[in-house]
This record gives sequence, structure tokens and C-alpha cells, in this order.
Amino acid sequence: MNGILSKEETKRMLSEVPPEEAFHFFTAEGTKTDVSAFSLEDFAEKLATIDVAAIDFHYPRGDFQTWARDVLKDNELSDRLCYIKKEDKGEQLRKNVAKIVQKRIIELKTTP
Repeated sequence: MNGILSKEETKRMLSEVPPEEAFHFFTAEGTKTDVSAFSLEDFAEKLATIDVAAIDFHYPRGDFQTWARDVLKDNELSDRLCYIKKEDKGEQLRKNVAKIVQKRIIELKTTP
């Protein structure tokens, strides 16, 4: 983890966000899934079951990274998500995104 986070920062990163700031999953431009994530933990749960087409749609556009940075205010998570290989698709991409997100959740929950 880069830098030391305050308890307030950690709490904010793990907190539920208002509906207008939730991550809304799409499978293509204009094709909403009716699945939204309202917190980082909710996002991790939705990653496990969302149509993989949504992950293939959002990741290359930087949508996950942008949400982590701009809504959750978690620059570290945003940066880590950028390191997934651009050629990863489908279930491999899901696995890699989920692994990074789960690791970050554990770090945030165990921050002193």
C-alpha cells in the first residue's frame, strides 16, 4: 500500500455511495444491465456474477479505474487496475479485476 490512510479515508473507500455515484454496469454502449454496485464490496460481489460482456466493455474504457479514483477516492486501487494486461478478456479479465479488488478490500479492512 502506498502511503498511510486515515480511518476516515478508509471508511469512505468502503462506504456505500449514493445511487447517482454507483457503478452502473453496461454490456455495450447504451445497453444497461440493471446491475449497479453501491460500494467497493458490492462491486466485488457483482463482478463475480455480472455478464462477462460487461467486464469486457468497461475495463478497456477505464471505467473501473475512473470509478475507483473519482467516486471512491481510492487512487491506489485505480492505479493497480491499470496494470492488468490489455489483451486479457472474458473470465481471465474477471479473475484479474476481482483479485485486485478483493486484495484492496482486505487491505482497507485491516488498516490500523
